[in-house]
Amino acid sequence: MPVAVVTDSSAYLPDGFAARHAVHVVPLHVLIDDESGLDGVDIGPAEVAAALGSKRTVTTSRPNPDEFVAVYRRLLDEGADGIVSVHLSRELSGTWESARLAAQEVGGDRVRVVDSRTAVMGLGFAVLRAASAAIGGGSGEAVEDAAVDAAARTTAFFVVDTLEYLRRGGRIGSAAAFLGTALAVKPVLHVEDGRIVPLEKVRTTNRAVLRLVDLAEQAAAATNATAVELAVHHLGSYERAAELATRLDERISSASGCVVSELGAAIGAHTGPGMLGVVVCPADR
Repeated sequence: MPVAVVTDSSAYLPDGFAARHAVHVVPLHVLIDDESGLDGVDIGPAEVAAALGSKRTVTTSRPNPDEFVAVYRRLLDEGADGIVSVHLSRELSGTWESARLAAQEVGGDRVRVVDSRTAVMGLGFAVLRAASAAIGGGSGEAVEDAAVDAAARTTAFFVVDTLEYLRRGGRIGSAAAFLGTALAVKPVLHVEDGRIVPLEKVRTTNRAVLRLVDLAEQAAAATNATAVELAVHHLGSYERAAELATRLDERISSASGCVVSELGAAIGAHTGPGMLGVVVCPADR
């Protein structure tokens, strides 16, 4: 059996991708008021968007190390040569730390844990590259390198209706959140060195969509790759996400495809309904 690839639910791989690429997903935990469940298993995007829209409290927490230990041991018992476990930036979640502690318990020489320094399909593309290397018979080191390389070359931009959810979750400062609200702007943010960082502001949702297309086109050109892969994320905004995907296909000639994936609680609880995002990843190494 080749090296097994593990990730967490914050990658938000499109439906069927995990099974198709033999990726094992450990879900984060979600709490809606007093109702607890697993991200993407018990509580999906529709429930998260509805809860946030009705002002219910949505919080998330990392999987505990024992959950990772159970998955790692099962995969090794089934004959995996080793495991590469690729996760959400440790600047945004304690998930990587749980995976690291589990790896130490199982045996650090058998499990490699990667901090992707990114999120959503930035993480997802890294996981899929790792899976491709594993299916191709790559060693643990080669599979890890494929994930690290893809994550480092991936760019993610997104727009939120309000910075309030990011403020509540401690992902952005109160001053920045207040400024965005006071000016009634649509903040454009990006992932930089593992953190969510404000990039610029636009005045309307339509301008925000156009700006995401511009930024994605610039990022694709900057990769100097012959082809790039694209992903669009949203929470409760499928029509706008479909429009964004169409515009990206029209503008970026090097795009080898664009997938659309809705966020669940792990990220959606911090962005809020109406979030739109785009991820750009070079298709060649």
